[in-house]
Amino acid sequence: MSVVAIAAIETTSIAQGIVTADAMVKTADVEVLEASMLSPGRYWILIGGEVASVRAAYQRGLAIAADTLLDSLFIPQIDGGVFPALRGTVTASDDDAVGVIETLTAAAAIIAADTAAKTADITLRDLRLANGIGGKGVVTLTGTVSAVQAAVESGRADAHKRGMLARAVVIPRLDPRLRDRIL
Repeated sequence: MSVVAIAAIETTSIAQGIVTADAMVKTADVEVLEASMLSPGRYWILIGGEVASVRAAYQRGLAIAADTLLDSLFIPQIDGGVFPALRGTVTASDDDAVGVIETLTAAAAIIAADTAAKTADITLRDLRLANGIGGKGVVTLTGTVSAVQAAVESGRADAHKRGMLARAVVIPRLDPRLRDRIL
């Protein structure tokens, strides 16, 4: 199945999250990209596929999640750099600058990553979601200083507008000793 669009639902209830996930995948022909419990006591379902199918499943998920909905996303044309960053398969580089966008939810991190990647010529290096980081999302990206500044600003602005921004920073020249550990 070709993944053009993605959608995700993040709930405050594990039980209702599982019910929501089940309803979503029964609604349309979509691929389950992730379905799991997230710390602290949340549930997360990420689906992908063709735009119309993903939209239908997403809308059903919103209805079923109801009052347990914490955050959600629907991206009809996902940037190709998001999946490698999510899987941790991006190789390190010696780019000039490093940007970090820290969000309060997993969904907000994916949206910030997609927005940043569509804004400037950067490389999404890593995308961490929720577990082990208190339910937050963290996007790490690299590129030239000006590209990283533009990308971080766009991702930050979107997360802030949604009330899901924890912090966003740009480091023009990360120390090489730290670069080896982080990237």
